[in-house]
Order: sequence, then C-alpha cells, then structure tokens
Amino acid sequence: MEAYTGFAEVYDVFMDDVPYKAWAAYLRKLLVEYGIEDGLVLELGCGTGNLTECMAEYGYDMIGADSSGEMLELAMRKKEKSRQDILYLHQDMREFELYGTVRAVISVCDCVNYILEEEELTEVFRLVNNYLDPGGFFLFDFNTEYKYREILGEQVIAEDREEASFIWDNYYDEDEKINQYELTLFVREDGKQGLYRKYQEIHCQKAYTLENVRALVEQSGLVFVTAYDAYTREPPADDSERICVVAKEHGKESVL
Repeated sequence: MEAYTGFAEVYDVFMDDVPYKAWAAYLRKLLVEYGIEDGLVLELGCGTGNLTECMAEYGYDMIGADSSGEMLELAMRKKEKSRQDILYLHQDMREFELYGTVRAVISVCDCVNYILEEEELTEVFRLVNNYLDPGGFFLFDFNTEYKYREILGEQVIAEDREEASFIWDNYYDEDEKINQYELTLFVREDGKQGLYRKYQEIHCQKAYTLENVRALVEQSGLVFVTAYDAYTREPPADDSERICVVAKEHGKESVL
C-alpha cells in the first residue's frame, strides 16, 4: 500500500498538535547564527507545506520537495491562499534534482526515518552536499530508537474527529530496527451525511542512532557540526525521542 494517499486528505487534521511555527522559529534562529538570513532554502519531505509556509514568511525563497503528489496538492492550495512564492517539486528525496545550489536544506518531522537502507540515506546526504552552496548548512531531525522501542512499539493509537477517525497500530522489529505501523482511516464523504470512506496504509520507519547518523553524514561528504535534543539546545540523551542534527557542506570552494 502506498503511504500518504488517503492520509494526505486529513493529514493536517491529525497533525494539528505539531508546533510548526515553533520549529520554524528554531530553524530560523540557527540559520541566522550560521549567517543564512535569506536566500534559497530547500525543504525535503515538505508534505502539505506547513513548515515551508512558515519559513517563507521569514523571507526565505523556499523550495519544497515531496514524493507524495496528494500531499503536494494540499501544499499548493495553501500557497494559492498565502500567495507565497514557493516552488514545489514532486520528487523522492533519495534522487532529488535541482537546477542549482541552495544556501540551506532542512527536513523535519522524521522524514529521514522513512529511508530504510543506510546506503540510501547516505545518498540523500550526498545529494544534499552536492546541492548546497559552499559553506551551506543542512538541518534535519530524526526519531530515535528509544522512541520506537519504548514509546511507539506495540502501541495502538486511535483518535476520533468529526472529519475523520483513525487507528494506528504499531509494531517495532528490534532486529531489523524497523517500526511498521498500519494506519486505518475513516474519512467523511463530503455532502454525504453519515458516510465515510475507508483507507488503509502501511508506513515503515527505520530507527537510527546518533552514531549511525553521524557516520552516514560524514561518509556522504558532509561535515557533522552538532546535534541537539529535539528542538532545544540541550545535548541528546539516552531518552531523547527526537534529535536535531546540523551538518555543513564540504568540498566546494567559494568564488567570493
């Protein structure tokens, strides 16, 4: 089953507790500290464009890339409403292409965990390094093994809203380090009282340790700069559920 098809339609309904504005403010502050106050910024795994819109409001020329056409359709609707000058690309982050380089690349909401093979994640990082300006930065987050093993694994999460309901059934394979969740959605049909359409999707995410990620970042050619516990300035801990990583472009020479 393809992920983010039926779920795309109600993604924002069930993700309304994600603090996109706070995350954007955090990323903005980091970027400014690294000397990136404006210019082109790429968001990998932009989804429905929530963070992309926030970063555009800070004055960045945003490009959003995502593999889900359904999610990008919703992002385009937001763009039409906000009138932000955002370029959206229907591309898989494992093989994305740009016409030139960008000052920074960002990726949030554990998008990198959807890359299940270390070789493929290394390729994502290699492409990021290739498309960054000399001295550019890559800011991304990922869910930790602790979160999959202790928080999500073997849990069934259900939620009922007026527009839709879902059942989210998790299973974590400790040997493969893969968290699989089966998502069953019931989405209300517009104009049809009491009728709901059923969708089923299977999502898989890979649990990476910080040591894994750092090794892959460095293997790709990027320079590992630092890592933080979630969206704080605290160092990662054994019980961190999400880690933010800062990496820097390496290998190009500035023309300035």
